[in-house]
Amino acid sequence: MIGFLTFGLLFGSQAVRKGLTFLEVPFMTGSNYAGGSEFAAINVWTNPPAILLILGITLLINCRHILMGATLAPWIMKYPKRKVFYWLFLMSDETWAISLSDTQKRRNFSPTYYITVGWLLYLTWVISTFMGAYLGNKIGDLTKFGFDMAFPAVFLVILRSMWKSHRMSIPWIVSLLVSVISYVLIPGGWYVPLGTLAGAVTAWFIVRSL
Repeated sequence: MIGFLTFGLLFGSQAVRKGLTFLEVPFMTGSNYAGGSEFAAINVWTNPPAILLILGITLLINCRHILMGATLAPWIMKYPKRKVFYWLFLMSDETWAISLSDTQKRRNFSPTYYITVGWLLYLTWVISTFMGAYLGNKIGDLTKFGFDMAFPAVFLVILRSMWKSHRMSIPWIVSLLVSVISYVLIPGGWYVPLGTLAGAVTAWFIVRSL
């Protein structure tokens, strides 16, 4: 939640500088609720906005949710779909990682745990982006204070919590290398799905060889 506060403030301040109002920002973050794609959308935001470009980037980056949902599917498919669809709206990278780790420890999915984590992080994100937008230029450029490091820092903590063995870290390394190469060579947000796919395929081969 503390991590969400830092880059939520950063996102809100960047969004109002691109022309969004302090009320439009929480509407955007509350309806999309996917920080990575929201930062990408703001980076290419123009006035008037290039709707198709923004939609394309959002869809491309959010494709990672397909694999995230697939990892939870074996645990939640026994529940009614009307409940599952509501739960999946609350799924962010952090909610997914924390809940998956808890599920693996319990050997059972806990809806209460998932929903609690989901709502706490959701509200933190929406409120912090609203605060960043409302304060706007008053808080200045937050990147000079290192606020932009909060995003990768949170993911590093998530990765550390999911560490199992050196062998199972190979997909992470492959994913990282493919993402970096794609980012350098291919314009747009293709590095996200390509890195994810490379890591998933590598993990599949490793699991099959065990």
